[in-house]
Amino acid sequence: MGWNNVSEILNGKNTVALGGHVRPDGDCVGSCVGLYLYIKKNFPEVEVDVYLEQVPPVFHQLVGVDKIKNQVTNADKSYDLFITLDCADEERLGFSYPLFQGAQTTFCIDHHVSNVGFADLNHIVPEASSTSELVALLLEKDKMDINIANALFLGIVHDTGVFRFNNTSAGTMEVATALLRMGVKGDEIIEKTFYERTFQQTKIIGKALSECELTLGGKCLYYVLTAEEMKKYKVTTSDLDGIVSQLWLTKDIEVALFMYELEGHDYKVSLRSSEQVDVSQIAKKFGGGGHKRAAGFEMKESSEVILRLVCEEIKKFLRTPKE
Repeated sequence: MGWNNVSEILNGKNTVALGGHVRPDGDCVGSCVGLYLYIKKNFPEVEVDVYLEQVPPVFHQLVGVDKIKNQVTNADKSYDLFITLDCADEERLGFSYPLFQGAQTTFCIDHHVSNVGFADLNHIVPEASSTSELVALLLEKDKMDINIANALFLGIVHDTGVFRFNNTSAGTMEVATALLRMGVKGDEIIEKTFYERTFQQTKIIGKALSECELTLGGKCLYYVLTAEEMKKYKVTTSDLDGIVSQLWLTKDIEVALFMYELEGHDYKVSLRSSEQVDVSQIAKKFGGGGHKRAAGFEMKESSEVILRLVCEEIKKFLRTPKE
């Protein structure tokens, strides 16, 4: 069923947990923090907690981030309701998955096309730009404040690439406009959380751009970053956001692929594509998911094997595939 207001699902609930996907990005953090602050403000009788892995430092400016729990301290704790946000499948909840399993009721708010609806109740809208956009539409505007608006605007900005990606609809702009009217300083959020980089991030993006390679007759641009190189350049996984988007800006390619090593031949693969290649289908084949033009997965294999397997799938979408 469709949902119009978050108060519908909160009715009668005394304890609520919020959780998002592993290695949280801007949309995951923004939607979780925005909903957390809204519940705290408008449902003081409800005990609410939010569970996420370590949040990238760039998002620490959001009010409420300091309340995020990075581990489950009471494994026996049971919630009346567990709300998953921006999570395409339950296993991607990571350490908070046991709390999801133990909750009396589960509710999923998401926009990934690969999400099959794994919760008891689901609000999945693949056409939405972001989960933060969906959350904004589920909240009563007169019950929001600037801190809630900041979090949701940040989430929308990051999942639309500052309104550049084709998931940006007229509705997305209307939601963003409403948030700006609440006092959000959009230019500051965009500058400080999307464009501004540390010295290490600048170095690693420069390395990716200078060492990337073409394959499939110039239709696929890829770059592989090893754990050893990450250590050498003093970067963590949170420093790698945006690399695949930078690769995607290259003219005449159909797919941009960026993979980095998590540990011992376990790679995280990110894909961006043109309308011609549905990378959500490719990611799903390898146990991941996402959107038609932006998706990803993890695989424990050598980078050479992963690249070969992905390229075999990409060729199926190309009208004139070349080796």
